[in-house]
Order: sequence, then C-alpha cells, then structure tokens
Amino acid sequence: MSDPTLHSITQDPDDFAVQIADSIESFIVATTEVAKGDEPGSAVPFLLLELSQLLLAGGRLGAHEDFVPEEQYETDTGPDMDVDELRERFAALLEPVDVFSEVFDPYEPRKAPVPARISDSLADIITDLRHGLAHYRAGRTSEALWWWQFSYFSNWGPTASATLRALQSLIAHIRLDQPLAELDGLDTDEDLTEEDLAEEAGRVMAREIAGPLGLVRRKA
Repeated sequence: MSDPTLHSITQDPDDFAVQIADSIESFIVATTEVAKGDEPGSAVPFLLLELSQLLLAGGRLGAHEDFVPEEQYETDTGPDMDVDELRERFAALLEPVDVFSEVFDPYEPRKAPVPARISDSLADIITDLRHGLAHYRAGRTSEALWWWQFSYFSNWGPTASATLRALQSLIAHIRLDQPLAELDGLDTDEDLTEEDLAEEAGRVMAREIAGPLGLVRRKA
C-alpha cells in the first residue's frame, strides 16, 4: 500500500513531481512484495512490468531540463536503508537465472560484456530511489527531482535498462522455446572476457525454469 503521508492533500495529482514520486513509490512497494516470494510463479513477468513502468518515469526525468536543487550542498538524509535482506531474497527467488551478461556502455568500442546479477541490480535501484524519496517526504522536492534525475543518468537508469533487457530476453527464450545459456556459479567479481563467458556457459532447458518462475511457452 502507498504511504498515506507521502503527499499533501493540497498537492496537484497532475504535478510532475507528484507523478514521478508516485511511480517510484509504486515500484518500491511492488518489487518489495515480489521479493517476499509469496507468488514465485509470477515473479519474472511482474518484475518485467514494474521495471518497464519505472523506466517510463526515468525517461520523463531524462527528457526534462536539468533540475537544480535549492541548496548548494545536498541535505543529509541519514543512512540509507539496508537492502541486504532484500538482495538475498531476490537472489534466492531468481537463483536459476540471477546472473546475466551486461555491456555497460554500448558506445564504447570493443567493450566486453561482464557478469551481473538481477538481485544486485534491483537492490541498487531501490537504494537510489529511496534516497530521493527521503528528500521528497521531507518536503525537499527540488532536491528529490535533482537526485532522481542525476542518479537516473549515472546509476539506476542504466542498471534498470540492463535488468529489463535481461528479463525480456529470459521470457523470450521461454516463449520461443530457445535453450538458455547458463551462468550459474559465475563469479560476478571476476573480470571476464566475452570468450570466458562463452566457456562458462552451459545449457539449461526451458522446462527447468519455466515452471518455478511462471514462464509458460506459447504453443504454436
């Protein structure tokens, strides 16, 4: 459920800041519920949907002119909430497909893909979003919008885009009946080349993943 203290009754629901804050809070609440693991059969499709909706808010932030906070220095919001438990819950829920390969900058030539984890990515995104939400709830709207926009470009935007691509690819593999390359056991701290990733890859049949994660292949 939404935080009843998030908005003042005098705020215009059509206001840009209100809409962005609503989208961000909705993502945090929804993905936190997914992490509980009560409905593992819908986890992957639901995360795909939530990340898609979050990136719409990110696109609006990215297309907007630069936000400038009222204060010269960022107000301290206190320590960020610990997301380790959330990260572990996602890792357990997505264990068969948690690791994927990512290219950080598609415009940097000859950049090899590196291993990443969906669970790490989701926890990092939520940390960034919560930080801005702390400003927003304290009434520092310009500070919140500045932070969300800045971190969209520098961290949570690229991270969410890569994670969305991984989830979309996963569902496509299942629906199109294409075996997946397994990265199970791959150490995300290792600096691996594309050839190393290929050597680590095994074969995971769709049937081993489709059931537990709620991905049903469409019949021809």
